[in-house]
Amino acid sequence: MTKTSLLSTVLALFLAAFATVAAAQDFRGTAANVGTVGVVSGGVDGTYARIAADLASVLDEEGRLRVVPVLGKGSVQNVKDILYLKGIDIGIVQSDVLAYLKRERLVPNIAGRLKYITKLYNEEFHILAGPGVARLEDLAGRKVNVDGTGSGTAMTASLLFGTLGIRVEPVNDDQALALDKLRRGEITAMAYVAGKPARLFRDLKPEDGLHFLPVPPTPALLETYLPSRLTDADYGGLIRPGEAVDTVAVGAVMAVYGWERESERFQRVARFVDRFFDRFGEFTRAPRHPKWQEVNLAAEIPGWTRFEAADAWLRQTAAPTADTGSPDAARREAFRAFVAQRGIALDEADRLFDQFSLWQASSAPR
Repeated sequence: MTKTSLLSTVLALFLAAFATVAAAQDFRGTAANVGTVGVVSGGVDGTYARIAADLASVLDEEGRLRVVPVLGKGSVQNVKDILYLKGIDIGIVQSDVLAYLKRERLVPNIAGRLKYITKLYNEEFHILAGPGVARLEDLAGRKVNVDGTGSGTAMTASLLFGTLGIRVEPVNDDQALALDKLRRGEITAMAYVAGKPARLFRDLKPEDGLHFLPVPPTPALLETYLPSRLTDADYGGLIRPGEAVDTVAVGAVMAVYGWERESERFQRVARFVDRFFDRFGEFTRAPRHPKWQEVNLAAEIPGWTRFEAADAWLRQTAAPTADTGSPDAARREAFRAFVAQRGIALDEADRLFDQFSLWQASSAPR
């Protein structure tokens, strides 16, 4: 063997050995990034962060899927992170953020770039007012606290008052300070988006002289929000037994970037969706956050478009069978007969049965 051929052989062996070691140690982190999905949530003490942590705990699957939770800074910033921040595919946001971004024209073509996987739980819009205020219209030109600038409450208040044509004087104090100011009469009312019953209002009593204002579920509001009610079971110190106060609720949404179907990122998120839906039953059991028990995977959100992989999973799971002799078909017919006796329309019966089948499939042990 000549000196040249010997050197070539030694070099080839060295390169092969180096490649083997490099592959084992994965210097560039290629293997570590396979199946990684970034999820931006909320502040460290908020429910959004707990929901994201649950996603990582339940869904991580070595070599196929890793969920990386990231703390967020509010719905508007979360959307911007989904759209522009490298490594972020999914975010938890308020459902009205889409309407807000459209109205303010903050992001071009937002409807085509932002989609949703599922609606999570609801948070009610509370308007707590002092004496002498009976309707939302009475707040025109008066001081109303809407929490900090850029907060979810501030965004929702801006949309809601704007839709109803009521111009208030917004105040941006934190909610605990706002409640003290309301008691002293320094502001007229305070807005607060929170799942009922909100801990902030838990200890209020009739002698405090405060009350909730009704928010009428007008058709314009229902294009973005869901109808809801506050009852004496929620706030016994503010609402008399048997009475209720109408309001609207904003949903927490698992939003996602609208990746192209052919892209690798779409495939990653599609794997996330399949695993999330398949194992959804695990989220409804301890030690997961109780809010998971309010989630209906099939619920639709006004104004939003569902991510294609999520829509495909739901259609496949809930689709009725064409075989009228199958057990599923027999169960569907029996269910139709059951609800017909209770005066429920046939199309509503089919919708309820599909939701029941979806819940049953997602809750089954794996």
